[in-house]
Amino acid sequence: MAQIPSQFEKATVQLKANVYFDGGVTSHTILLSDGARKTVGMIRPGKYHFNTGAAERMDIISGNCKALLAGEKDWKSYEAGDSFSVPAQSGFEISVDSGLAEYLCSFN
Repeated sequence: MAQIPSQFEKATVQLKANVYFDGGVTSHTILLSDGARKTVGMIRPGKYHFNTGAAERMDIISGNCKALLAGEKDWKSYEAGDSFSVPAQSGFEISVDSGLAEYLCSFN
């Protein structure tokens, strides 16, 4: 498993937040000097559905959550240090029972 970075060098952060579900999920877009795009954010308690255009890798930075990928039957639990991948043109549900889950989303 790849280690989750604690910071990015030579990056641009877009100040306008990406706010979903009335603030249940909030993130900021990070553009790296090599052209990579990522978002970093937090998820409040609740259950949320996201569709994907590009393939995504979700790294959980802190807290815990459960995710259900499109086409799967069973929810899987994730905690700080864990990650999961979501195929392009797909979707997933993510659920946080309590506290906050912080994440880093990398787009492929």
